[in-house]
Amino acid sequence: MAEITAQAVKELRDLTNLPMMEVKRALTEANGDQKRAIEILKEANKKVSIKRAENATSEGLIRTGVSADGSCAAMVEIQCESAPVAKADDFVFLADQCIKQLLTGPGATTADQLMVQAAPDRPGQTLAGLLEEVVGKIREKMVVARVLVVKGPAGAYAHHDGKTGVLFCASGENKSAAVLRDVAMHIAGLKPTVTHPEELPAADVAAERTLLTTEAAKSGKPANILEKIVDGRMKTYFAEQGVLGYQMFAKDDSKTVNQALAENGLKAASFTRWVLGN
Repeated sequence: MAEITAQAVKELRDLTNLPMMEVKRALTEANGDQKRAIEILKEANKKVSIKRAENATSEGLIRTGVSADGSCAAMVEIQCESAPVAKADDFVFLADQCIKQLLTGPGATTADQLMVQAAPDRPGQTLAGLLEEVVGKIREKMVVARVLVVKGPAGAYAHHDGKTGVLFCASGENKSAAVLRDVAMHIAGLKPTVTHPEELPAADVAAERTLLTTEAAKSGKPANILEKIVDGRMKTYFAEQGVLGYQMFAKDDSKTVNQALAENGLKAASFTRWVLGN
């Protein structure tokens, strides 16, 4: 039986960041062989995942990011069992590594596609391997629930509690405009339902226009004036129905979202708003 020195335990603990007693136990089982001890620790981490497989993951974190050149934006949701874990440094690091890889790697449309890719700041380790490592340290079930990447111009925002995230896409050439993030923040708070009026039920829109036209006609004003009146009231209707572009801009309510974007040479294209677990 090889002697397990304090130095050997320290070296393996520095490599794995796992509890000292677990590291010593693995070295003892491996007869002092560090590589074998690491494999033993990895197997133990997998057993933790299996043991907790049926546990509910009702907490977690939504993280977002935009590439340095504004060419794309990404969002990821990672779920865990308890609220404190969602704020743990290792858990946040895992989420940030997922975002970094989504922004700089080949892309992914599913969590499975992403997790087989490299962890950007961990040479030789995949994101799946990093997930196993974090599970081993924290001892909770964790699930990379969903991922999303969109092309720029785009804005991204995640609420400070990590439970709401938004990606907003625009059309135009200005990929670095601050208004992109501002609109994403607006979406998180004001919860629009659609981006454009055309996405509302056509029958409802037609019925509202008919109603407003009938009411306006009672004024006896010329047809061209009536049309402008109805168009103005339809804008109010669209805002009330949650059409993003017609809502008053949260950062400056003297203008609509469409107007704020137009000032920067942009138009609203689409958005995705996630709420943790939904």
